[in-house]
Amino acid sequence: MKTFEDLEFKDFVVSYNSGVKSRMMFENGYGISVVCTTSSYGGSEGLYEVAVLDSTGEITYDTPITSDVIGWLKPEQVTEAMICVQNL
Repeated sequence: MKTFEDLEFKDFVVSYNSGVKSRMMFENGYGISVVCTTSSYGGSEGLYEVAVLDSTGEITYDTPITSDVIGWLKPEQVTEAMICVQNL
């Protein structure tokens, strides 16, 4: 299983929003987007926001994991979300 430690973060700057982001697709066709930016949920506290991605790499709100993004996550909580997505 892939975990937080497997994510490769890149700097992210758009307009007033800056921070880091990473995306990873899994063998089951789903993926995850992880960000920590000045405007993400928890980003100002150094926490992460996660979104589930569909097979085209677009955010999907139609999974049993969440119907929205998940914010204010610590790295170990990001790993938990990643494992859930990999188990879909």
